[in-house]
Amino acid sequence: MTFRAQGMRAWLLQRFSAAYLALFVLAAVLWLATGGSADYSGWRALLGRPVVSVAFALFFLSLFFHAWVGIRDVLMDYVPNLKLRLLLLVAVALLLMGLAVWSALILISVYLS
Repeated sequence: MTFRAQGMRAWLLQRFSAAYLALFVLAAVLWLATGGSADYSGWRALLGRPVVSVAFALFFLSLFFHAWVGIRDVLMDYVPNLKLRLLLLVAVALLLMGLAVWSALILISVYLS
């Protein structure tokens, strides 16, 4: 099996994104458990830090790629009708891209206001 294989890239993307998601959630839980503010002003102050904003952006990017690979694999395995599968893949891709734009706008709005 070569690294250029599509399945290997999807497998690696799934594993790396899962690892980042797990580490991020662990860090967020630890931050909240050690006295981090869970109200709006606390989150806004936290997101005002560039390192945290980048970590959140990577979190959302990892989340959407992880979801894409997982949903794509399920649809490819369990939807035999090619036209329906293509329609569902396009719908999922558009939904995830819309959510990515929305999360980017949220992160950018912290700096604009």
